[in-house]
Amino acid sequence: MNQRITVQEIIAKKKSGEKITVLTAYDYSGALLIDKAGIDIVLVGDSLANVVLGLDSTLEVGMAEMIHHAKAVNRGVKRALVVGDMPYEAYQIDVFKAVENAKRFVDEAGCDAIKLEWFDQCLEVAEMVVAQGIPVMGHVGLTPQTAEKLGGFKVQGKDAESAKKIIDNAKALEAKGCFCVVLECVPFALAEIITKELSIPTIGIGAGVYCDGQVLVTNDLLGLFDRYVPKFVKKYADLSEATLKAITQFRDEVKARKFPDVEHSYSMSIDEINRIKEA
Repeated sequence: MNQRITVQEIIAKKKSGEKITVLTAYDYSGALLIDKAGIDIVLVGDSLANVVLGLDSTLEVGMAEMIHHAKAVNRGVKRALVVGDMPYEAYQIDVFKAVENAKRFVDEAGCDAIKLEWFDQCLEVAEMVVAQGIPVMGHVGLTPQTAEKLGGFKVQGKDAESAKKIIDNAKALEAKGCFCVVLECVPFALAEIITKELSIPTIGIGAGVYCDGQVLVTNDLLGLFDRYVPKFVKKYADLSEATLKAITQFRDEVKARKFPDVEHSYSMSIDEINRIKEA
């Protein structure tokens, strides 16, 4: 197994000015491609709920599904740092169960770190998880798991009061030992301030160019999921259309008896065929 990127190397990229790249993966084949492309961090995101499982909300995905898919991703990654996204379910009993669930991502699934969205007790959980030797990626701004409390899926920190709270939250996560912080759906000017004030990297998603790195949902950038595409998503390909075209061509060729042809079939000698018929 190749040596994976370490947390220390991720932090060093901020100091050197090298931008950090992060993409989501949910299965073995996707993880292989992302790792081959040289992406720094592979996030097994709870967006699994939407883009893979067809659920309406990330609140509906649990530890069983996350661990199952995290195992598959880790089988495909040799180089990148793999981060398991703690689902909403993981925090619901108490902080001790949350820490236990964090350990499952490492011990069972093979992840290198976990991600925590901001919630009431996240600082306590982050501190306890870090104390167990597990690196933690924080997440502030728009936090989908608690979006209803924030007034829905919209830009956060647009006024001074809410912006200050996000800054304080990011600093608090750094103080508890997080190795980086995701900034989601915040004005780029606010992201720039946070990035300058933290000594750990910021990873932006809808947070502008001043963050130390960027993350997107892979299915979004590949054009594979169009049920809802946020403004901050840039589609680098339209694989949905290409995939539909290929599947339709398969259907048409089977119906027309064009597939499989000789090239995609196995031959047998005439003598052996005759022996079968004579048997």
